[in-house]
Amino acid sequence: MRRQPAPVARRAAVVRDKARDLAREGARKGGRGARAGLAYLADRIIEIAPRVPVRDLATLRRQFPGLGPEELADKLVAGAAAGTSTVGAGVGAAAMLPVPPAMPTEVAAEITGVAAIELKLVAELHEVYGVRPPGGLKTRSTAYLSSWSGERGIDVLKPSTYDAALSGHMKRELRQRIMKRVVRDLPNLMPFMVGAAVGAVMNRRDTRKLAARIRTDLRKIQVPWDELPELPPLEEPETPLRGLEGL
Repeated sequence: MRRQPAPVARRAAVVRDKARDLAREGARKGGRGARAGLAYLADRIIEIAPRVPVRDLATLRRQFPGLGPEELADKLVAGAAAGTSTVGAGVGAAAMLPVPPAMPTEVAAEITGVAAIELKLVAELHEVYGVRPPGGLKTRSTAYLSSWSGERGIDVLKPSTYDAALSGHMKRELRQRIMKRVVRDLPNLMPFMVGAAVGAVMNRRDTRKLAARIRTDLRKIQVPWDELPELPPLEEPETPLRGLEGL
C-alpha cells in the first residue's frame, strides 16, 4: 500500500502553490507596488542588520561549556530554527517597522523577524568556525547580509567575494539580492494563511537548510580554536533589537 503524504506536508505544498499563484497575480496587477514593497523591506533589513546582537566565540563557549565547534553550531541552529518557527508571535525586529507598500502586515512582520534571527545565526556560525570578517560593526553586518542573502559562507581571505562596504553601487546590488531572497521565500512565509503549525514547520525547515549551506562553506576554511589569534570582544549595537535573546 502506498503511503499517503503527511497532512502537514500536503497542506504546506498546497499553500506554497497557492502563494505562488497569488504572487504572480499580484505582480501582474501591481508590479510596481510589489517591487516598491520589496525594495522597502530590503532597505529596512539593511538598516536593522547592525542592530542584531551577536555573541562572540568566547561568550558562546562560556554559555555552552564543553562543546566542540560542530556541537556548538548544532545548538545555534536548533535555537534559531525554534525562533523562526515561532516568529509569527512577533519579535522586536518586526514590531519596529511600518507596513511597506503593497505588503500585508503579517508578511512584512514574518520576513523581517526571520531575517533578524537568521542574520544572528549566520554571524555566530562564522564566530564558531573561526572566520570572523574583518572590520567594525557596520562592515561585518554588511558581510553577514551578503552571506545571508546569497546563502553562502564568507571567505575572509577573499574580500572581493562579499560586500565589505556599502557604497551606492554595493547597496543597490545587495538590495537586489535581498529582494530575490525574499521573493524566493515568500510562499513559505505566510503563517496567517497556513496556520501556526504549518508555518512553524516551513520556517524551521528553511532555517536549517540555510544553516547547512553556510556550514558547508565555513568548514572548508575553518580555523581550529587552538590556532585562532586572540580576538577582541565584539562591540555591542547601541540599540540592539529586542526579542532575540537566548537564540
